[in-house]
Amino acid sequence: MSPVQGKFKRQLSLTDLTFIGLGAIFGSGWLFAASHVSAIAGPAGIISWLLGGFAVLLLGIVYCELGAALPRAGGIIRYPVFSHGELMGYLMGLITLIAFSSLIAIEVVAARQYAAAWFPFLSQPGSSNPTLPGWALQFAMLCLFFVLNYYSVKTFARANNIVSVFKFVVPLLVIVVLFTHFKPANLQVHGFAPFGLSGIQAAVSAGGIIFAYLGLTPIISVASEVRSPQRTIPIALILSVLLSTLIYVLLQIAFLGGVPTETLSDGWRGVGQAFALPYRDIALALGVGWLAFLVVSDAVISPSGTGNIYMNATPRVVYGWARGGTFFKSFSRIDAASGIPRPALWLTFALSVFWTLPFPSWEAMINVVSAALVLSYAVAPVTVAALRRNAPSLHRPFRVRWLAVLGPLSFIIAALIVYWSGWGTVSWLLGLQIAMFVVYLLCRRAVPTHRLSLAQQVKSSLWLIAFYLLIIVASYLGTFGGIGAISHPWDTGLVALIALGIYGWGARTGIPAALLDLGGDDDE
Repeated sequence: MSPVQGKFKRQLSLTDLTFIGLGAIFGSGWLFAASHVSAIAGPAGIISWLLGGFAVLLLGIVYCELGAALPRAGGIIRYPVFSHGELMGYLMGLITLIAFSSLIAIEVVAARQYAAAWFPFLSQPGSSNPTLPGWALQFAMLCLFFVLNYYSVKTFARANNIVSVFKFVVPLLVIVVLFTHFKPANLQVHGFAPFGLSGIQAAVSAGGIIFAYLGLTPIISVASEVRSPQRTIPIALILSVLLSTLIYVLLQIAFLGGVPTETLSDGWRGVGQAFALPYRDIALALGVGWLAFLVVSDAVISPSGTGNIYMNATPRVVYGWARGGTFFKSFSRIDAASGIPRPALWLTFALSVFWTLPFPSWEAMINVVSAALVLSYAVAPVTVAALRRNAPSLHRPFRVRWLAVLGPLSFIIAALIVYWSGWGTVSWLLGLQIAMFVVYLLCRRAVPTHRLSLAQQVKSSLWLIAFYLLIIVASYLGTFGGIGAISHPWDTGLVALIALGIYGWGARTGIPAALLDLGGDDDE
């Protein structure tokens, strides 16, 4: 006999939700990104962190309107379905599932890489790849995350709150200690921006900055399990971004000023290799052994906490995709006793294990995952604008002001971040989305749709396919891994113009008001 279909339980408070956001943001990003950002942008990487924080804050504000008006589980997938139809949800579903589930794997890989500083047998000699015991440790961590998320969302939240306290104590200690060794001359030894504007831009994607910031969607994913979501979600989103930006900028400044000046004789490019485990290595170089010990301890705990959060968020994404009508319906089942979408949790666990099998390094995966996550974020401004036009009577407890400016601006910034990730990432990631679009059209009869004709779905989604095609062309012709036919900064300006035009198109081609179905609040 099949299990009884249950409902999500509203158990999460503002504290729980804020810690989910901050906990998702503070994973492996702060542990690795500082040296990568310095190698790409030099001291101007400070500007890169501010730019990344501004971009994520804009997207977070936009999500506030959606999360407060439509508090649905797996909202990142369901909102595009509400505004533009099942085809849009289908396109967003797979890319978000890949990004979220691989994030879990990235975090356990990061924890194992840092743990190898104490236990060298966890990594292969001269490599960041795991040995068999190293992979077994990663697998054991995934099993722990699974168990913590299996019984109730409150069990997960309690574990996350405890871990989060330690996660923030160590970064604050790092900031304080490194500022006592601060060398102002480091900021000008090779000029403040030795790699120019392109270095500042590239660091946002390739340096791991956007990867470090992207912790907003777990907040949206558990919207159906939040008490007073109309108030709690906007506050938690904005608090998470503002606090994380402050800490990240201070960490980057502390790293830049704490690096021994003699190691910069050949410039900043070698910093990434010289300080592969940035704060642990710099603490040892400065002779602060106790801080290096704490950093390694936190380096195992912080990614573990973030991996646990995404083990919680990803099943909600799967659930939202299934509810959107273009994924297996069985994954929309919720266990009656626990309020957990357990079939989706089992799929998440299997995928997270799968992503550890190729033995990737942290550096090899963040660029692709960052671009994939930004793509899933980028649809939100268009969704808000389309629903403003076609569902003006929708109750909006939080309403974004100046959407006419903030909407296109946030979409433009998201498009630029994807473009800055480089041709190698853009070509296959966006190409995959276009291939998925073609598969959907060819397999139309096998895909269950209930409320819209295929013609209407294509009409409402064609703007996204055009966006993908134009960004692929711009990336090929541009300077971020392309052939350089369009020089910098003209390539960046071109992408901004493309994004502006596409935003207007997408906002005007949402589902007509007569066909809108925002669904009942049946996730409670």
